[in-house]
Amino acid sequence: MSGHDHKIEWRGRKVNAWVPDRLTQRDLTLTEPTARRTERAVAAVQRGSDALPTDWAALARLLLRAEGVASSYVEGVQAPLAQVAAAELDPSVGESAAWIADNAAATQTAIEHAHNSPLDIEALHRWHERLMSGASHLPPHQIGAWREEPGWIGGTSPLDAAAVVPPPELIANLMDDLIVFANRKDIDAVTQAAVAHAQFELIHPYADGNGRVGRILIAYLLTRRLNLTTPPPVSVRIATDRGGYLSGLTLFRLGQADPWVAWFAETVQGSGEATSNLVQAVATLIERWQERIADVRADAVSHRVLALLPAHPVIGGEIVARELGVSERAARTALDTLQAHDILEPFASTHREPGRPRRWWVASELLALVNAWSR
Repeated sequence: MSGHDHKIEWRGRKVNAWVPDRLTQRDLTLTEPTARRTERAVAAVQRGSDALPTDWAALARLLLRAEGVASSYVEGVQAPLAQVAAAELDPSVGESAAWIADNAAATQTAIEHAHNSPLDIEALHRWHERLMSGASHLPPHQIGAWREEPGWIGGTSPLDAAAVVPPPELIANLMDDLIVFANRKDIDAVTQAAVAHAQFELIHPYADGNGRVGRILIAYLLTRRLNLTTPPPVSVRIATDRGGYLSGLTLFRLGQADPWVAWFAETVQGSGEATSNLVQAVATLIERWQERIADVRADAVSHRVLALLPAHPVIGGEIVARELGVSERAARTALDTLQAHDILEPFASTHREPGRPRRWWVASELLALVNAWSR
């Protein structure tokens, strides 16, 4: 075991909470096969990063959306990728989609921090604030702050929970220890991300959103330690093996770091390879689109819109006008042209705001490609 029971009181009854050992007290020595796996994972992630084109920002947004969808899926929240992209333009299209869009936005915030600064408590709170910006079920004082009440995983209370996490008064000390570990440079990036994530989940420092913040922490650490432009979509791989994920976290809690790191390394390796595959698939699709509009005048706006679609798979005239510096009339003409060539189709969303509904188009082939890739 790598921790101890701590008695807490819940409505007059005594309950055992589990307090993990500080990471400075844990033996994190890996077996040679697991160490080799972490090396292969690093190599795969770097190949995936190298596969991104020079103008990688559009594909990065696509990867972050897929990551947000998968991270939320692990928590039991689902929404079509098209709805998530639309929610970035208008949160009223759906609560679940807006929730997932907030996940992608919080991850982007973490990536920007990774390129500039070491980890600190304030950064974690900022991620949580961005993630939970639309969380009406949480009072404001529980957003961007450690929880002040007992926490548990599964069940309706600590009395029937699958696990009871450390009491509030121990969170600050445990998180300070985690921050020190996360800023070390004498441990490989994959092991560091695996251990930091697992420890974060055992601490469960927030009233809600711990799973998603913990996976954002993975993105932060891999980006910072490996100097990535954008992190691999690790949650996409986790979502395909939630059983392995939960089993690995349980083993880590029981003091067996090696099998957890081995599973995590294979997951990271798969996400790095998946990045390379998606980059190639998107490039091939755009080539097919270009062939499809070969009959359109070469200097037409339609040709330039194709490059926007990975970043904006749900798109409207105002986006095209802003991004390409053309009039909205020219933008709408270009979108109509792409619809006529079966590249775009009208996007049907449930309009909730007063006034005239916005007219949007969706690149369904692109989103189908991403959906198939993430399975």
